[in-house]
Amino acid sequence: MLSTMQDVSLTVTRILKHGMTIHGKSQVTTWTGEAEPQRRSFAEIGERATRLANALKDELGVVGDQRVATLMWNNGEHVEAYFAIPSMGAVLHTLNLRLPAEQLIWIVNHAADRVVIANGTLLPLLAPLLPHLPTIEHVVVAGPGDRSLLDGCAPQVHEYEELIADRPTTFDWPEIDERSAAALCYTSGTTGDPKGVAYSHRSIYLHSMQVNMAESMGLTDQDTTLVVVPQFHVNAWGLPHATFMTGINMLMPDRFLQPAPLAEMIERERPTHAAAVPTIWQGLLAEVTANPRDLSSMSQVTIGGSACPPALMEAYDRLGVRLCHAWGMTETSPLGTMAHPPAGLTPEEEWPYRITQGRLPASVEARLVGPAGEILAWDGESAGELEVRGAWIAGSYYGGAGGENFRPEDKISEDGWLKTGDVGVISADGFLTLTDRAKDVIKSGGEWISSVDLENALMAHPEVAEAAVVAVPDERWGERPLATVVLTEGSTVSYTDLRDFLAQTVAKWQLPERWALVPAVPKTSVGKFDKKVIRKSYADGELEVTEL
Repeated sequence: MLSTMQDVSLTVTRILKHGMTIHGKSQVTTWTGEAEPQRRSFAEIGERATRLANALKDELGVVGDQRVATLMWNNGEHVEAYFAIPSMGAVLHTLNLRLPAEQLIWIVNHAADRVVIANGTLLPLLAPLLPHLPTIEHVVVAGPGDRSLLDGCAPQVHEYEELIADRPTTFDWPEIDERSAAALCYTSGTTGDPKGVAYSHRSIYLHSMQVNMAESMGLTDQDTTLVVVPQFHVNAWGLPHATFMTGINMLMPDRFLQPAPLAEMIERERPTHAAAVPTIWQGLLAEVTANPRDLSSMSQVTIGGSACPPALMEAYDRLGVRLCHAWGMTETSPLGTMAHPPAGLTPEEEWPYRITQGRLPASVEARLVGPAGEILAWDGESAGELEVRGAWIAGSYYGGAGGENFRPEDKISEDGWLKTGDVGVISADGFLTLTDRAKDVIKSGGEWISSVDLENALMAHPEVAEAAVVAVPDERWGERPLATVVLTEGSTVSYTDLRDFLAQTVAKWQLPERWALVPAVPKTSVGKFDKKVIRKSYADGELEVTEL
């Protein structure tokens, strides 16, 4: 028996049309560093996106599923590209501006991008790459910046505002197969070449619905979200699409990502929600501690990308700002879990749930796999590698222009589950707690030590600003933990003091013998601790290590 329901494609175009009409008065506010930010209504963003689509088609000759890259900050123009490019049937390819030049070159060539839209302030990054990007035919520049850097470059150069001026404000949007690619994002390539994840129109639509659910971010048109997480990083965690679906106002920081301007944005524009990785919130905490600002408008902050130290949650609780842990990755669009505690609990009873990665939603299935491939129980104790599947979970990687998509064995199981590389446990009621990345677990004398647990315990010390723990070779035990720490200014704490502090909450056999001070913990392009850099520095003898 077939259903009697209409078969309507779930596309980015539908989100665009809905946002610019039903929620036309909602706003995208872009910080400019000047007295007044740039403000555009959703109706204006939608109209400009329509004009951009016309310009890409008629002036630049973008047809079919050609890739259009963006090298941009979080701003109004980037939101316009987010909707114009996939809605016209092309594929939006967001470029991570923090990747090394050689990786950016590899990614653009692999995707065969034909056009790149760039912010003028990023031309110093883009210009040296262009001679190595043979598929790029057009560069579109938006906002302030030195255009002379592009002199002599082979691609044609266009001004964004001039390009979209006087273009039609209507577009004959094509009927798009909801399973076709809408956006392309590459992993950061920490092991091997970066891998392309192609999000479908359908996956973006369904993911946007999940972002808006109460068990996720649960925002409405009464809210303003400060979107700090970059638009080049997993579609800014789905927020630009989700906001157009429900009329949530967006506050976009552009290139002003330092703690001081972020604090000023929050105080002046009064966002009710924000999203960013832990390092952003650590920096903001230090700023408002030294220079108090009013953060009281923010009732909720979504924090993900890496584990949030419980001490950081406690510090923001004291400021009246509630941090909500989330877990995801490029391959999961990214929303996998969010840590809203069950109903009816006291603040003390909520705490064990808040420090997990969160509860799985209905559309994300998960399983834990043990070392021998066995499926483990959801009992909160059995630890294994997390595998997931669902409507917005990658089942393969983009094979490049003219190539077949591929499913590497170390990333996709034979029966189609995504191997996340994260190790953890799941409680009977579906709360995920990650104990480490599989590659970062410390295997000491046949027992596992969680580097994340040690880091969180260290960062609970008032004189520790940051801490990262890695496994290093040990003749007796195979591996032992090396603790690298960043101390607060003026700190006089010793390694012995820190080890004694750890001993209050950590088993004695897990305590690190090796310690090193570092000026800052190295980080990846998306703000995660880059432990491979620490391991290499240790192997090369570059760290001044003290053994206790």
